[in-house]
Amino acid sequence: MRVTLKLATSLDGRIATADGESRWITGEAARLEGHRLRAGHDAILVGVETVLKDDPELTARLPGRSVDQPLRVVLDSRLRTPTTAKLAGENTLILTAVEARTVGSAQVRRVEAEDGRPAIPAVLKALKAAGVESVLIEGGGQVAAAFLRAGAVDRLEWFRAPILLGGEGRPCVAALALANLAEAPKFRRLGVEPVGDDLWERYARF
Repeated sequence: MRVTLKLATSLDGRIATADGESRWITGEAARLEGHRLRAGHDAILVGVETVLKDDPELTARLPGRSVDQPLRVVLDSRLRTPTTAKLAGENTLILTAVEARTVGSAQVRRVEAEDGRPAIPAVLKALKAAGVESVLIEGGGQVAAAFLRAGAVDRLEWFRAPILLGGEGRPCVAALALANLAEAPKFRRLGVEPVGDDLWERYARF
């Protein structure tokens, strides 16, 4: 399975201010490319914190073009997704670490847990069982860190805006618990191009 981590950040790798303001860090052109990335994957994945904060639709919207919508996936350890959330509808798979129960019309599946959260190998297995061959991870920092710690990220699609949010801003990747530099996930740059005022950087895992 191809796993792509998409990041939209400030120059210093922040996805939001300290109080959570994040719309919009990157510009319209970068957001359009983000929708093209969505359309090119079988599934889009976020954590429940993104659901609670932003209530996203996670759909691919391209002007003048009809798109087969990717499966929407939520990692929700304790099933906190509200039944009123946009992701509590059809074409959504919620993966949890607790006993499954109904959340709107979404499909809910319990998977093996690690430290109280869905274990990444179990998540990938569940996605494979759902027919997913490519998944785009869109947030947040804890989810990004979990996939990176598991060595599961194949590509990075990084949109970087020409602003600085400082150390109090929210990082795009949470703690990786590295003991030394040798343990750091390593990627090779595939390309860099401007999109509007932003930069789009592409990386592949070594």
